[in-house]
Amino acid sequence: MTSVVLRRALADSGHPALRSLPERVEVLLENLDAPPRLAAHLRAVHDVAWQLADWVQQHYGAVQFDREVMLLGAAIHDIGKTIHPDELSGPGSAHEQDGYELLLARGFDDDSARFARTHGSWTDADVGLEDLLVSLADKIWKAKRVPELEQLVVQRLAATSGQQSWQVFMALDDELDRIAADADQRLAFQANYPVVA
Repeated sequence: MTSVVLRRALADSGHPALRSLPERVEVLLENLDAPPRLAAHLRAVHDVAWQLADWVQQHYGAVQFDREVMLLGAAIHDIGKTIHPDELSGPGSAHEQDGYELLLARGFDDDSARFARTHGSWTDADVGLEDLLVSLADKIWKAKRVPELEQLVVQRLAATSGQQSWQVFMALDDELDRIAADADQRLAFQANYPVVA
């Protein structure tokens, strides 16, 4: 039975307002009786991923990426924390592979499920721009800056756009600063929800 607190984490608009998760993800979280804090976290990261996708499309329109799969990936990237709830409040990466396997078992295709594995392994050879953007959203939602990750995003955007890397970096830096400005509100939203129902 889905907890009232989980339902509230999925429905509360937050401040600033956070987008809802895709319906398929909400159903998955309810079926797994996911920790309310996980639902709040996924909403925060999904919302930031949406902002990043909008920014890339607006400023780097020639860059090809699968927006739909990227946004779904942001919404499910930490699903393995339903198996490893201790990793919601502490370090750990066991949720990554286990989350990937859980998603496959629940009918998600590999193209979507991969984000559970790749959001913490952005240097792997098979990582695409979508994976990098989900990883970036998973950091910047709380105003955490990871220069190595940001540089990988800059390189991908510069290679396709024809702009110099420094130009892309300056534009990305401004966008990340803008998104990070709301980090305290997103962190407060997540903290409103317990690790256990």
